[in-house]
Amino acid sequence: MKTAETRLPVEIVLAPDWWHAHAGIAFDEDFFFHPLRRVEAERRMEQVLYDRWGEFGLGKDRDRDLPIVGATHLAAGFLLSEMLGCRVEYCADRPPTVHAAGRAELAIDEDAAFRSDAFRRFERLTEALKQRHGYLTGDANWGGILNLGMDLHGQMLLMDMIERPGEVRDYFRQIGSVIERFVGLIEHETGTSSISVNRNVIHFPEPIFLHSECSHTMISVSHYEQFLMPLDLAWSERHRPFGIHYCGPDPHRFAGSFAKIPHLDFLDVGWGGDLKALRAALPNTFLNIRLSPVDIVKQTPEEIGQTVRHSVAEAGGPALAGVCCINIDKTVTDEQIAAIFQTADDLRT
Repeated sequence: MKTAETRLPVEIVLAPDWWHAHAGIAFDEDFFFHPLRRVEAERRMEQVLYDRWGEFGLGKDRDRDLPIVGATHLAAGFLLSEMLGCRVEYCADRPPTVHAAGRAELAIDEDAAFRSDAFRRFERLTEALKQRHGYLTGDANWGGILNLGMDLHGQMLLMDMIERPGEVRDYFRQIGSVIERFVGLIEHETGTSSISVNRNVIHFPEPIFLHSECSHTMISVSHYEQFLMPLDLAWSERHRPFGIHYCGPDPHRFAGSFAKIPHLDFLDVGWGGDLKALRAALPNTFLNIRLSPVDIVKQTPEEIGQTVRHSVAEAGGPALAGVCCINIDKTVTDEQIAAIFQTADDLRT
């Protein structure tokens, strides 16, 4: 994989409560599925970002009406969960809340997901956008295999790994098949699959296939290698560049396992992850450093700058590293955000 087009790329994602409080944007169902609102909301968000941090390159699309199929300025993986049968609650100042389906069976009807009301609604959105604009762009956060399994089955899935291992393997393969089909449909139309998983992928010349492994904090390394790594290995061969999004604080637990993936091009490193250990295990992988949104709002701009410099150094320098901070709440100041970008600018020189 080629390196990022921008040395040490930086992106932020503000939490829904920030957008609601400071820009009056509501994250109801229409925000995600009404075609005119979809375009209007993304353009409005670009304008707000430009007004506050345009000097750092944010808000470049403020003057364009783009037919963006999914929210690119929001961390929200919910659509596939809804397609597979979970109830989703939409709120003005929060991301969509997925309510676990509580299913007992370890099986899904793959075709039924694409006949669901949720998918039909998404289809109507994309058809309307394409009819009006002639093309589509962006993508929709597709989550991950274990994430979706937990949404559907709940925490009993962890016990089933011990008591029903064969069924769990088949279950994960079924979920993986739904994911690939969904992502393939979007990528065919827009050329990307994972901007809505982490915005830093927009800085790469090729679209990164970024698998969300948020819930892997709940499993052992051996269970990852037994149940889920085979799917990552297969995807890393079929979908290059391949990446893993790990937002938990312990990605270094899996450093040895990740090193066994021949084509791990991008790793989203949750705050608290041991960057030195990950760099030692993954010398050629782009490490995307996730700053803590909880800490950021408590730090001075100077402290934020120190955190960014230290983290980039731990990752081996700016050549194969990026920085992001996701879900920053409404208490953050413009100066705190600016400190992230300014420090990255300084480190590039």
